[in-house]
Amino acid sequence: MRALLIFPLALAVALPAAAQQAPSAEDVEALLARMQQQLERMSEAAAERDRALKFLEQQIEAATGRLSATGQTAESLKQSKAELETRLETLAADREQLQARLQTLEDERERKIRELTSRLEQLTAMLGGVEQEKAGLGQKLAAAEAARAADADRLAALQEEVARRDRRIAELEARLAELEAGLGEREAKLGASAAEIDRLNRLLGTTTSQLQRVAAALESSQAEVDNQKLVIADLGARLNAALLQQVEQLEQYRSEFFGRLRKILGERPDVVIVGDRFVFPSELLFPSGSARLEPDGEAQLERLATTLREVAATIPPDIDWVLRVDGHTDRRPVGPGSPFRSNWELSTARAISVVEFLIGKGIPPERLVAAGFGEYRPLDPADNETAYRRNRRIEFKLTER
Repeated sequence: MRALLIFPLALAVALPAAAQQAPSAEDVEALLARMQQQLERMSEAAAERDRALKFLEQQIEAATGRLSATGQTAESLKQSKAELETRLETLAADREQLQARLQTLEDERERKIRELTSRLEQLTAMLGGVEQEKAGLGQKLAAAEAARAADADRLAALQEEVARRDRRIAELEARLAELEAGLGEREAKLGASAAEIDRLNRLLGTTTSQLQRVAAALESSQAEVDNQKLVIADLGARLNAALLQQVEQLEQYRSEFFGRLRKILGERPDVVIVGDRFVFPSELLFPSGSARLEPDGEAQLERLATTLREVAATIPPDIDWVLRVDGHTDRRPVGPGSPFRSNWELSTARAISVVEFLIGKGIPPERLVAAGFGEYRPLDPADNETAYRRNRRIEFKLTER
């Protein structure tokens, strides 16, 4: 339409007045050609404009789509942010609970350490008294042995003196024989010799009395030494008898505990007694790779706790007993997603879970011990699934602290 409007205007410019000069046919054709060229250029410009407008419309539509997608993404990010904030609050609450639990366990550990330290000091004091008494008896025994050795030295000296006197008497008797042979000429000297013999006899009597006193003193010292040896032997025998009696009493209660527990649990092929230990398979108490007790495992442990309370009520207070809970695993390492760094941590965590459950069922904490052995105490050294299953276990041992 714009081209049609421009054509009359251009024609009017080219032909200012029809009255002035009539155009020739060549002029009109030339003018029409120029006008046709101009019209084509204007058509091309219009087409170029239409293409530009279409491109702009496409850009606007694309921008509108991106803005819509951006709005959706922003909404999704807001929702994710809200979810993350909720999860962060949950994790913070769980962290506070874990910190409180850790503080409780730390306080409990400190209390147990103080109790164990106090008990150790008492036992050390008792042992010190026994050692002092033993040292005193040893000193008395050493003194008696020294006195006996001194008496033996004196006796040897006296015996040597007697021997020397005997030799002297023999010499004198020989001399007397010579004097008797020359009786005629030595009668004057005979009286002096008789006096000397009398003096020697008195000296011999005195020496004999001294020997008798020394022998009596030796007998008294030997009797005292023998008596002290008997006292020491009696103390050792009484101590051994007391220890043996406590061990025998504890063995009696252990047998009673295992017997009752076996009766309550029934004849399960997977729960066995190995030596002085009651052995539970880990699969009975825990899921694979976990230290969280399963409901069936808690039921078994509740029966164990009931039996232990009944037997503990009959154990005399002078027997210092504990129930040791030992955790064991197989030799295969923990998985990459496990919360435990090693089998040692897993076995210890399982033992602690059992101890905490028993404490919750009324077993005194000072009567419980938790230990983890990892894979280092296997029942079966073989490298197969049967051996692995045997080695994954929880052991209970009733023993002295």
